[in-house]
Amino acid sequence: MVWRQIHRWLGLVAGALALVIGITGAVLAIDPVRSAWQPRPAPAELSVATLAGRVSAAVPGAEEIRRLPSGDIVVYGFDAGQAKASRIDPASGQVLGDYQASPVFRWFKSLHRSFLLGDAGRITAAGVALSMLLLSISGLVLLQRRQGGWRRVLSRARGTLLQRTHVVAGQVAMAVLAVSSITALVLSAVTFGLLTVDADAEPNVASTVVATASAALPAAQLRLLQQLQVDDLRKLNFPAADDPTDTWRVTTDQGQGWVDRTSGQTLAWQNASTAQRLQDWARLLHTGEGVWAWAVVPGLGAASIPVFWVSGLLLWLQARRRVPRIADNSALPQADALIFVASENGSTWGFAQALHAALVRAGHRVHTSGLERFSARPTAKHIFVLAATYGDGQAPAHAARALARIAQQPATAARVAVLGFGDRQFDAFCAYGQAVDEALRAQGWPQLLPLERIHQQSAQEFARWGESVAQALGQPLAIDYRPRLPATTALTLLSRQDFPGAEGQAATILRFAWPAQRWTERLRGRGLRRFAAGDLIGVLPPGTAVPRFYSLASGWQDGFVEICVRKMPGGVCSGYLHGLQPGGHIQAFVRPNPAFTIDAPRAPVMLIGAGTGVAPLAGFIRDNGRRAPMHLYYGVRDPGLDYYFGPEIERWLQERRLASLHTTFSRVADGGGYVQDALRRDADRLRTLLSGGAVVRVCGSRPMAQGVAQTLDGILASLGLSVQQLKARGRYAEDVF
Repeated sequence: MVWRQIHRWLGLVAGALALVIGITGAVLAIDPVRSAWQPRPAPAELSVATLAGRVSAAVPGAEEIRRLPSGDIVVYGFDAGQAKASRIDPASGQVLGDYQASPVFRWFKSLHRSFLLGDAGRITAAGVALSMLLLSISGLVLLQRRQGGWRRVLSRARGTLLQRTHVVAGQVAMAVLAVSSITALVLSAVTFGLLTVDADAEPNVASTVVATASAALPAAQLRLLQQLQVDDLRKLNFPAADDPTDTWRVTTDQGQGWVDRTSGQTLAWQNASTAQRLQDWARLLHTGEGVWAWAVVPGLGAASIPVFWVSGLLLWLQARRRVPRIADNSALPQADALIFVASENGSTWGFAQALHAALVRAGHRVHTSGLERFSARPTAKHIFVLAATYGDGQAPAHAARALARIAQQPATAARVAVLGFGDRQFDAFCAYGQAVDEALRAQGWPQLLPLERIHQQSAQEFARWGESVAQALGQPLAIDYRPRLPATTALTLLSRQDFPGAEGQAATILRFAWPAQRWTERLRGRGLRRFAAGDLIGVLPPGTAVPRFYSLASGWQDGFVEICVRKMPGGVCSGYLHGLQPGGHIQAFVRPNPAFTIDAPRAPVMLIGAGTGVAPLAGFIRDNGRRAPMHLYYGVRDPGLDYYFGPEIERWLQERRLASLHTTFSRVADGGGYVQDALRRDADRLRTLLSGGAVVRVCGSRPMAQGVAQTLDGILASLGLSVQQLKARGRYAEDVF
């Protein structure tokens, strides 16, 4: 919870400045690459003494030699009283031309380091670096939660194009930004003296120099310079011609030394301090200077900052727009009915808005606000809490401290009803709603209704809860909830496979074309988002506002949308789909189902399904291009009537996309019974697979899923394992209906 708040507010507050640093950092990363590819003399093994001798002969008035990170050798000195910098060929000492750093890159470097504001800008840049470090850490924590664990942090992103853009930018940026932020903080600490680079004070070598009339030795004869290689050189300072006590001073990667000009004696040597080496590594990792291939890495990280920030800002604005404006919202002191909402992405507010309007029409004065503002006045008679659960049992970000606030509020006579929203795929289904309900009971608030739970924002379940509310209030309550659905896309039916089904329960496999869309539409969340087998597709029959969800038997890479639909007695949507002919159209949208889908599995996979529940399992097998070991346990009633995807399954078995197949036919003599019976017959191998880390996916009716869980619990008992433990470890998931 704290990580989400840190990530959100740091991104919003520090984002604009980080945008400047990101853009300038990406530009500066070009410089080491550009320098590395500029033509220069071939490097040769050369001592510093030889280089100094050649420079002395070729460049009169030379005062300093520097070896730049790019490898260029630049000599600084004076010519006729004018300061001059020249590039030279170290092999010959020949002057190659004047040297001048690019003014464009100098400007970008100043903007990057200090926003062109001097020390105040450097302090600001250091603050932004610290913010980016916290943003990186919080983003990494949130990323692993969204992707389903640390092992899946770098797995393929899911969701709308905007969501995938933000996640992919985060995947690219997080580690690099963390390194860049840490190294920037180290460099800032050196700049402001918080980190002392030199371990010891500079030695007083002047006191050891004895001024004589002897001629200075040529640089080529100085022993220390003979021992040092140009490849290690950073800087060589010539002694001043008019100061007989001045010395040669050489700085290398290993340290720095001082040499007497007349005797050639090494007066002092200081090894590079640990702090100096830390600064050197920080500069290398931060800038990539001298290692152009690495410069590309922080450059890409910096370039991802604008993408990351803009996509995050757009996602935040989208979430803000999802929160509806509540009409006829009475002030808290005058309201007799209170509604408090906890919603991560804004969808729960739609339910609150419908409840609010129904209570107003029934003659109540209603006040609706976020759960973080929980409070009740004596005028309140009824309190409704609509609490969504985020992830695995967490509170929505805005309601992070709501439980503490509830614990501080003394109970009144107002009766309370809590409605939880969540997804049964998670072990902690509606756990936050349950925590709110328990907190209210602990404070002594009287109960209007027991805690109820809504699965995947079901409009039907909400309608049934509304009927319970009306009975508890003792008055009619017409809740007109219309789901706030994402934009739908028209899908064209390509083909259908019909199955008569046992006992008259016909079913059909429908394959729709996946329409091509412009990336701008997908970025704005319009059109059909990318999907995977096991995700859900919501279909809106004509004249209805409530979608019916079906598990997808295909992924976006397959190039089509495929579902398997059983015709239900009186079913509006199933009847509509069964009457659809090739060339017909439906309006649909995709809802992610990340807890159930499988992304590039490495461990063995047990797929257990019955009837039309085999559809997403068939999609997993279809997309198993890596030939991960998948084992299908599939039960139907009669292979001649309802053996869905039969030919495809047999082909996938031959192609080794499917490792083994175990079928049962419950309405055929000697057909093997139910799928649970197949599991019992294969108990020994199942124990081996599950003890070795296999994951399980179950799809079918709720009674069938319950039977499978009971059977597996019996099989796993000897291993000290259970289905519940597998669920807690993310190895077991169900898609039930």
